[in-house]
Amino acid sequence: MRRTLLHSLYASLPIFAGGVLNTVAVSALVAARMHTTAAYLWVALEVLLAAARLPALVLGRKAIAQGRRGPTDIYISLAVLWAASVGYGTFMCVASGDWVAAALACLSAAAMVGGICFRNFGAPRLVAVMIGLSLGPCAVAAAFSGQPVLLLVMFQIPFYLISMSAAAFQLNRLLVRTMRAEMINDHHARHDPLTGLLNRSGLARWAEDRMGHGQGALAVFYLDLDWFKSINDTLGHKAGDTVLVGVAERLQQLAAGRGQVARLGGDEFVLVAEAVDRGGAELLKARISAAIADRGYFVDGQQVHVGASVGVALSEEHGEDLPILLEIADLALHHAKSSGRVVAGPLRMRETAPDLAAPRVN
Repeated sequence: MRRTLLHSLYASLPIFAGGVLNTVAVSALVAARMHTTAAYLWVALEVLLAAARLPALVLGRKAIAQGRRGPTDIYISLAVLWAASVGYGTFMCVASGDWVAAALACLSAAAMVGGICFRNFGAPRLVAVMIGLSLGPCAVAAAFSGQPVLLLVMFQIPFYLISMSAAAFQLNRLLVRTMRAEMINDHHARHDPLTGLLNRSGLARWAEDRMGHGQGALAVFYLDLDWFKSINDTLGHKAGDTVLVGVAERLQQLAAGRGQVARLGGDEFVLVAEAVDRGGAELLKARISAAIADRGYFVDGQQVHVGASVGVALSEEHGEDLPILLEIADLALHHAKSSGRVVAGPLRMRETAPDLAAPRVN
């Protein structure tokens, strides 16, 4: 969310370009009309700030796209200086008594407020500061203009500043709530609600992201629980859920730092290990079976036991495509259950599984 909000500061390049061109053009017209040192200074400030802000914008957009922070502090500082430059121009024009120049400068500053709010809604405090710096000097200059009617500006500008800043904060809160809701929905779409593990969709997304980084070989372990149905039938689904959560925790401990774990539904789990060859897969397979079967699970003060049947598929032998690896591992699992053995790939490298006792309730 923070990166998205930072990205919003560098978005809307056309609005940025329009604002810069407008203030440079207005300052140049005012200087051509007034021919004063103060007016020429305004033109110089606008040109210098435009020349500095554009590279900061380009570098920031590239950095955010690459997942880096970028020159955000510099970019925000330049934005504040630009607002101060606009405020300087409005103050100078109103204080000069040249009402044509004053009208041109103040109208330009007021028009900039819309762009400031739209481009910087990710940072509402920045919006408030920029509006205050760009329009606030109008109210100060009005007090020294000698025109009583302009004293109304001293009341208008603060109300305008408060209302537009409040709108920026409301837009920011709406954006954050929307982003949070999207993140929660995305999490629910990719995770199993009971165990918190990835579901089938989340596992596929993880595999896609991983392949984009070109990492090493995979070993896919497809397993389901032996004797789980009897626990559901005798102790109820709540007890079964407790066992599923316990199995998920043990699998996550095994996969920590080496891969991902997913629950595909019911009592079916998948552990995907990275950078594991056949020898390592055999060792990890035995550890999976032992981790699930060797220790019981406490349900309402009672201890129950389950075992696991495991099928294995290796990307080095069966390809990198995760759906194919899952299918092969699932076939190996079914062969293991039908033969009472744990199998590494269909009809390959059979190995006797540890003896699994029938479920017992202590």
